[in-house]
Amino acid sequence: MPTLAAPGPRSVRRRVLLGFAATAAIGLEVLVAQAIAASRREYASADSAPAIDGRFGDPDDPPLHLMMLGDSTAAGVGVTRAEESVGGHLARLLAAERRYVQLSGVAVSGSRVGDLGPQVSRALLAKPDVAVVLIGANDATHGTAQRKLRPALVGAIRRLRSAGVPVVLGACPDLGAARAVARPLRDLLAAYGRIVADVETQAARREGAIVVDLAGTTGPAFRAEPGATLSSDAFHPSDAGYDLWARALLPGLREAIAIKV
Repeated sequence: MPTLAAPGPRSVRRRVLLGFAATAAIGLEVLVAQAIAASRREYASADSAPAIDGRFGDPDDPPLHLMMLGDSTAAGVGVTRAEESVGGHLARLLAAERRYVQLSGVAVSGSRVGDLGPQVSRALLAKPDVAVVLIGANDATHGTAQRKLRPALVGAIRRLRSAGVPVVLGACPDLGAARAVARPLRDLLAAYGRIVADVETQAARREGAIVVDLAGTTGPAFRAEPGATLSSDAFHPSDAGYDLWARALLPGLREAIAIKV
Protein backbone atom coordinates (compact mmCIF):
# COMPACT_ATOMS: atom_id res chain seq x y z
CA MET A 1 0.00 0.00 0.00
CA PRO A 2 1.41 3.41 -0.92
CA THR A 3 2.09 5.83 1.92
CA LEU A 4 0.85 9.41 2.00
CA ALA A 5 3.62 11.99 1.96
CA ALA A 6 3.61 14.57 4.73
CA PRO A 7 2.74 18.07 3.49
CA GLY A 8 5.75 20.29 2.84
CA PRO A 9 6.34 23.70 4.48
CA ARG A 10 4.86 25.56 1.52
CA SER A 11 1.73 23.44 1.59
CA VAL A 12 1.30 24.01 5.33
CA ARG A 13 1.74 27.78 4.96
CA ARG A 14 -0.76 27.82 2.12
CA ARG A 15 -3.36 25.94 4.17
CA VAL A 16 -2.81 28.23 7.15
CA LEU A 17 -3.17 31.34 4.99
CA LEU A 18 -6.31 29.97 3.36
CA GLY A 19 -7.71 29.24 6.82
CA PHE A 20 -7.00 32.79 7.99
CA ALA A 21 -8.53 34.20 4.82
CA ALA A 22 -11.68 32.12 5.25
CA THR A 23 -12.00 33.18 8.90
CA ALA A 24 -11.46 36.83 7.99
CA ALA A 25 -14.09 36.63 5.26
CA ILE A 26 -16.62 35.14 7.66
CA GLY A 27 -15.74 37.76 10.27
CA LEU A 28 -16.13 40.58 7.77
CA GLU A 29 -19.49 39.21 6.68
CA VAL A 30 -20.66 39.20 10.31
CA LEU A 31 -19.46 42.76 10.88
CA VAL A 32 -21.18 44.02 7.72
CA ALA A 33 -24.43 42.33 8.72
CA GLN A 34 -24.23 43.84 12.20
CA ALA A 35 -23.49 47.29 10.80
CA ILE A 36 -26.52 47.07 8.50
CA ALA A 37 -28.72 45.92 11.38
CA ALA A 38 -27.49 48.75 13.61
CA SER A 39 -28.09 51.35 10.89
CA ARG A 40 -31.67 50.14 10.40
CA ARG A 41 -32.63 50.38 14.05
CA GLU A 42 -34.90 53.15 15.24
CA TYR A 43 -33.07 55.58 17.49
CA ALA A 44 -34.41 58.48 19.50
CA SER A 45 -34.80 61.35 17.05
CA ALA A 46 -33.29 64.80 17.32
CA ASP A 47 -36.82 66.21 17.46
CA SER A 48 -37.51 64.27 20.65
CA ALA A 49 -34.83 66.16 22.58
CA PRO A 50 -35.91 68.92 24.98
CA ALA A 51 -34.87 72.53 24.59
CA ILE A 52 -31.65 72.87 26.57
CA ASP A 53 -32.39 76.06 28.44
CA GLY A 54 -33.72 77.24 31.77
CA ARG A 55 -32.73 78.83 35.05
CA PHE A 56 -31.86 76.87 38.15
CA GLY A 57 -31.32 77.94 41.73
CA ASP A 58 -31.80 81.07 43.81
CA PRO A 59 -31.64 84.39 41.89
CA ASP A 60 -29.80 85.87 44.88
CA ASP A 61 -26.87 83.49 44.36
CA PRO A 62 -23.95 84.36 42.05
CA PRO A 63 -25.02 83.95 38.38
CA LEU A 64 -23.42 81.46 36.02
CA HIS A 65 -24.17 80.97 32.33
CA LEU A 66 -23.55 77.33 31.36
CA MET A 67 -23.39 76.51 27.64
CA MET A 68 -23.69 72.98 26.19
CA LEU A 69 -22.08 72.16 22.83
CA GLY A 70 -21.58 68.93 20.93
CA ASP A 71 -23.63 66.02 19.67
CA SER A 72 -26.97 64.39 20.53
CA THR A 73 -25.88 63.68 24.09
CA ALA A 74 -25.24 67.38 24.74
CA ALA A 75 -28.59 68.09 23.07
CA GLY A 76 -30.39 65.74 25.46
CA VAL A 77 -31.53 63.07 23.01
CA GLY A 78 -32.89 60.16 25.02
CA VAL A 79 -34.82 62.22 27.57
CA THR A 80 -37.81 64.54 27.37
CA ARG A 81 -37.06 67.32 29.88
CA ALA A 82 -34.13 69.70 30.12
CA GLU A 83 -33.76 68.76 33.79
CA GLU A 84 -32.99 65.17 32.71
CA SER A 85 -30.21 66.12 30.28
CA VAL A 86 -26.52 66.38 31.15
CA GLY A 87 -26.82 70.15 31.21
CA GLY A 88 -29.90 70.02 33.40
CA HIS A 89 -28.27 67.71 35.90
CA LEU A 90 -25.17 69.90 35.98
CA ALA A 91 -27.28 73.03 36.47
CA ARG A 92 -29.11 71.47 39.40
CA LEU A 93 -25.88 70.25 40.98
CA LEU A 94 -24.37 73.72 40.68
CA ALA A 95 -27.54 75.34 42.01
CA ALA A 96 -27.20 73.15 45.10
CA GLU A 97 -23.75 74.71 45.54
CA ARG A 98 -25.29 78.19 45.63
CA ARG A 99 -25.09 79.18 42.00
CA TYR A 100 -27.89 80.73 39.98
CA VAL A 101 -27.43 78.89 36.68
CA GLN A 102 -28.65 79.97 33.28
CA LEU A 103 -28.52 76.88 31.06
CA SER A 104 -28.21 77.23 27.28
CA GLY A 105 -27.48 74.75 24.51
CA VAL A 106 -26.35 74.92 20.88
CA ALA A 107 -25.56 71.21 20.42
CA VAL A 108 -26.77 69.49 17.24
CA SER A 109 -27.62 65.80 17.05
CA GLY A 110 -25.31 63.86 14.76
CA SER A 111 -22.44 66.33 15.10
CA ARG A 112 -18.82 65.29 14.80
CA VAL A 113 -15.78 67.23 15.93
CA GLY A 114 -15.57 68.92 12.55
CA ASP A 115 -19.06 70.36 13.02
CA LEU A 116 -18.23 72.38 16.14
CA GLY A 117 -17.37 75.61 14.31
CA PRO A 118 -20.93 76.93 13.81
CA GLN A 119 -21.86 75.87 17.34
CA VAL A 120 -18.97 77.87 18.76
CA SER A 121 -20.09 80.92 16.79
CA ARG A 122 -23.60 80.65 18.19
CA ALA A 123 -22.33 80.01 21.70
CA LEU A 124 -20.06 83.06 21.71
CA LEU A 125 -22.97 85.32 20.75
CA ALA A 126 -24.61 84.33 24.05
CA LYS A 127 -21.48 85.20 26.09
CA PRO A 128 -21.42 82.13 28.38
CA ASP A 129 -19.31 81.88 31.52
CA VAL A 130 -18.30 78.27 30.89
CA ALA A 131 -18.77 75.71 28.13
CA VAL A 132 -19.21 71.94 28.32
CA VAL A 133 -18.49 70.06 25.08
CA LEU A 134 -19.63 66.47 24.55
CA ILE A 135 -18.33 65.15 21.24
CA GLY A 136 -16.61 62.16 19.68
CA ALA A 137 -19.11 59.30 19.58
CA ASN A 138 -20.17 60.02 15.99
CA ASP A 139 -16.53 60.31 14.96
CA ALA A 140 -15.97 56.83 16.38
CA THR A 141 -19.00 55.30 14.67
CA HIS A 142 -18.12 56.96 11.35
CA GLY A 143 -14.40 56.23 11.58
CA THR A 144 -13.21 59.84 11.36
CA ALA A 145 -9.47 59.91 10.65
CA GLN A 146 -7.32 60.95 13.60
CA ARG A 147 -5.57 63.61 11.51
CA LYS A 148 -8.93 65.38 11.09
CA LEU A 149 -9.89 65.27 14.76
CA ARG A 150 -7.02 67.30 16.17
CA PRO A 151 -7.22 70.52 14.12
CA ALA A 152 -11.02 70.71 14.31
CA LEU A 153 -11.08 70.32 18.09
CA VAL A 154 -8.13 72.64 18.63
CA GLY A 155 -9.82 75.33 16.55
CA ALA A 156 -13.09 75.12 18.48
CA ILE A 157 -11.48 75.16 21.92
CA ARG A 158 -9.04 77.91 20.95
CA ARG A 159 -11.90 80.19 19.89
CA LEU A 160 -13.79 79.65 23.14
CA ARG A 161 -10.70 80.09 25.29
CA SER A 162 -9.66 83.22 23.37
CA ALA A 163 -13.05 84.71 24.24
CA GLY A 164 -12.43 84.01 27.93
CA VAL A 165 -14.70 80.96 28.11
CA PRO A 166 -13.26 77.99 30.08
CA VAL A 167 -13.96 74.64 28.40
CA VAL A 168 -14.77 71.24 29.90
CA LEU A 169 -14.59 68.43 27.36
CA GLY A 170 -16.38 65.16 27.93
CA ALA A 171 -14.29 62.86 25.73
CA CYS A 172 -15.87 60.07 23.67
CA PRO A 173 -17.92 57.80 25.97
CA ASP A 174 -17.73 54.01 26.19
CA LEU A 175 -19.45 52.72 23.05
CA GLY A 176 -18.99 49.20 24.37
CA ALA A 177 -22.03 49.85 26.55
CA ALA A 178 -24.37 50.53 23.61
CA ARG A 179 -26.64 47.51 23.35
CA ALA A 180 -28.08 48.81 20.09
CA VAL A 181 -24.97 47.40 18.41
CA ALA A 182 -24.20 43.68 18.54
CA ARG A 183 -20.85 42.20 19.32
CA PRO A 184 -18.18 41.94 17.91
CA LEU A 185 -18.95 45.21 16.06
CA ARG A 186 -19.66 46.87 19.42
CA ASP A 187 -16.19 45.88 20.62
CA LEU A 188 -14.59 47.41 17.54
CA LEU A 189 -16.53 50.65 18.03
CA ALA A 190 -15.47 50.75 21.67
CA ALA A 191 -11.83 50.29 20.68
CA TYR A 192 -11.92 53.11 18.16
CA GLY A 193 -13.85 55.21 20.65
CA ARG A 194 -10.90 54.95 23.01
CA ILE A 195 -8.59 56.11 20.23
CA VAL A 196 -10.87 59.07 19.53
CA ALA A 197 -10.98 59.90 23.26
CA ASP A 198 -7.18 59.76 23.51
CA VAL A 199 -6.76 62.10 20.53
CA GLU A 200 -9.36 64.48 21.99
CA THR A 201 -7.70 64.43 25.38
CA GLN A 202 -4.24 65.28 24.08
CA ALA A 203 -5.49 68.04 21.77
CA ALA A 204 -7.84 69.62 24.31
CA ARG A 205 -5.35 69.68 27.16
CA ARG A 206 -2.79 71.42 24.96
CA GLU A 207 -5.35 74.18 24.47
CA GLY A 208 -6.04 74.55 28.18
CA ALA A 209 -9.35 72.70 28.30
CA ILE A 210 -10.29 70.46 31.22
CA VAL A 211 -10.90 66.91 30.00
CA VAL A 212 -13.12 64.30 31.63
CA ASP A 213 -12.70 60.65 30.66
CA LEU A 214 -16.35 59.64 30.42
CA ALA A 215 -15.53 56.14 29.22
CA GLY A 216 -13.22 55.46 32.12
CA THR A 217 -15.35 57.04 34.83
CA THR A 218 -18.84 55.94 33.79
CA GLY A 219 -18.33 53.13 31.27
CA PRO A 220 -18.29 50.33 33.87
CA ALA A 221 -21.63 51.47 35.32
CA PHE A 222 -23.19 51.66 31.84
CA ARG A 223 -21.97 48.15 31.02
CA ALA A 224 -23.17 46.75 34.33
CA GLU A 225 -26.65 48.29 34.19
CA PRO A 226 -27.56 49.07 30.56
CA GLY A 227 -31.27 48.84 31.31
CA ALA A 228 -31.04 51.68 33.80
CA THR A 229 -28.40 53.89 32.19
CA LEU A 230 -29.55 53.71 28.55
CA SER A 231 -32.74 55.12 27.06
CA SER A 232 -35.27 53.00 25.19
CA ASP A 233 -33.18 53.04 21.99
CA ALA A 234 -30.33 51.26 23.84
CA PHE A 235 -27.85 53.82 22.53
CA HIS A 236 -28.41 57.24 24.09
CA PRO A 237 -28.21 57.66 27.87
CA SER A 238 -31.32 57.79 30.02
CA ASP A 239 -32.05 60.28 32.78
CA ALA A 240 -29.98 58.10 35.15
CA GLY A 241 -27.20 57.78 32.56
CA TYR A 242 -27.00 61.52 32.04
CA ASP A 243 -26.92 61.99 35.80
CA LEU A 244 -23.86 59.72 35.95
CA TRP A 245 -22.18 61.79 33.27
CA ALA A 246 -23.02 65.04 35.06
CA ARG A 247 -21.50 63.82 38.32
CA ALA A 248 -18.37 62.76 36.44
CA LEU A 249 -18.16 66.18 34.77
CA LEU A 250 -18.90 68.21 37.91
CA PRO A 251 -15.35 68.29 39.39
CA GLY A 252 -13.97 69.53 36.08
CA LEU A 253 -16.73 72.10 35.85
CA ARG A 254 -15.94 73.36 39.35
CA GLU A 255 -12.31 73.74 38.28
CA ALA A 256 -13.33 75.65 35.15
CA ILE A 257 -15.55 77.99 37.15
CA ALA A 258 -12.67 78.68 39.54
CA ILE A 259 -10.51 79.60 36.53
CA LYS A 260 -13.22 81.96 35.31
CA VAL A 261 -13.53 83.67 38.68
